[in-house]
Amino acid sequence: MRLLSVLLFAIALPAAAQVSVENPWARATPPGAQVAGGYMTIVNRGNAPDKLLGASSPTAGRVETHVHIMRGEVAEMREVPGYDIPAGGRFELKPGGAHLMFVELKRPFKEGETVPVKLRFQRAGEIEVRFAVGAMGAAGPGMTGHGMKR
Repeated sequence: MRLLSVLLFAIALPAAAQVSVENPWARATPPGAQVAGGYMTIVNRGNAPDKLLGASSPTAGRVETHVHIMRGEVAEMREVPGYDIPAGGRFELKPGGAHLMFVELKRPFKEGETVPVKLRFQRAGEIEVRFAVGAMGAAGPGMTGHGMKR
């Protein structure tokens, strides 16, 4: 009976336990800025693919999923309906690529603070994370605006 209970518990584990987020971060914004980018790596340890459908944050009117695409020599941002996260794989959101776009900021993002974000996945449901705010122009989490680690 105990083995059956353990097996049933393992089967019933929520998909959220299979999806995690590494290094969520954003850049500080200047006063009056209306948008900011958010970056992270999403890890899916599950046996089935998942999809990030959207996000929300009390710091912005809305949070959109975006990608950069090249049209000739011009980089453009486009909103997309989410990001596919492969089974047993990773999906990286980074500057110059896929990213979250915080739109209609309610206040500037300040270096050193954290920004609460609720991610909504197709299978994993909602996951709450906090994005660490780095320097304006930072190239990665924990970096200064000059690309140097703090």
